[in-house]
Order: sequence, then structure tokens, then C-alpha cells
Amino acid sequence: MAFDYRSNRAPLTQLNLTPLLDTAFCLLIIFMVSAPLMTQGVEVELPQTRTVRELPADKDHLVLSVKKDGTLYIDEYKVELDQLEGHLKKLVADQKKTLFLMADKEVPYGTVVTVMGEIKAAGIDKLGVVAEEKREPAKK
Repeated sequence: MAFDYRSNRAPLTQLNLTPLLDTAFCLLIIFMVSAPLMTQGVEVELPQTRTVRELPADKDHLVLSVKKDGTLYIDEYKVELDQLEGHLKKLVADQKKTLFLMADKEVPYGTVVTVMGEIKAAGIDKLGVVAEEKREPAKK
């Protein structure tokens, strides 16, 4: 681009914001599409029940998963049973977050009760339990 230094007009000093806005809107669309696809926790086979409420979409909750072999995960981070109370106090009680328990359907009842006792010992009074909606067999 050539400038005519003999003219008395000043050069244009405005920025072209169109490419910047195009990039920002493209990133916004990518994040809006990919946000619902992100899941929390560890893959467990949940028990089924008639009525199910969805997990809240906000980030003010944690999911405690119990796999069928008895391993515990807070979101996707592995934690030992003897350290669970301390972790829950730091993560849930101090930060006023909601805790949801997601136990595999093959976990023994005694293990679930032990985990719930640790949750109670951490000072958490409200606990959500996650289950799948019962699938009705297809009618012919």
C-alpha cells in the first residue's frame, strides 16, 4: 500500500475489528457446543429407578463415584477411603458445594454405607444420590 506524502490528508489509523470479532464468535460457538459434552466423574454402571433428576449444570457440585471394585473418585481424581473425610472437608464443606454420590450397582451395600458415614463425618448433611432412569421393555 503506497502513501502519497504530497497530499495533506492524514493516513487512516482505525483498526479493522472484523477478523477479531469473527474469531471471538467462532470460539464462543465452539465452547457452547462442547460444554454439554463434558461429563464429570468416572464411568460407573448406575442402578435404575423410576424417577430421576438430572445433575445440575452449574459447577457448585462435586461427584463422589464408587466403582464396583470399591475405588473412590472425587470427580475424576482417585482418593483413598481413609483420606476421604479430609478431602471432603476441604472441597465440599469449606466451599459450600453440593455433593452427589454415584455408586455402581454392584457395589456392596456395606461399602456404600461406609462411604456415607465418611461423608457424614466430614460435616456434609445434604447428599444427592445419582441413579439412571428405569428403561421399560419395548412392547411388541
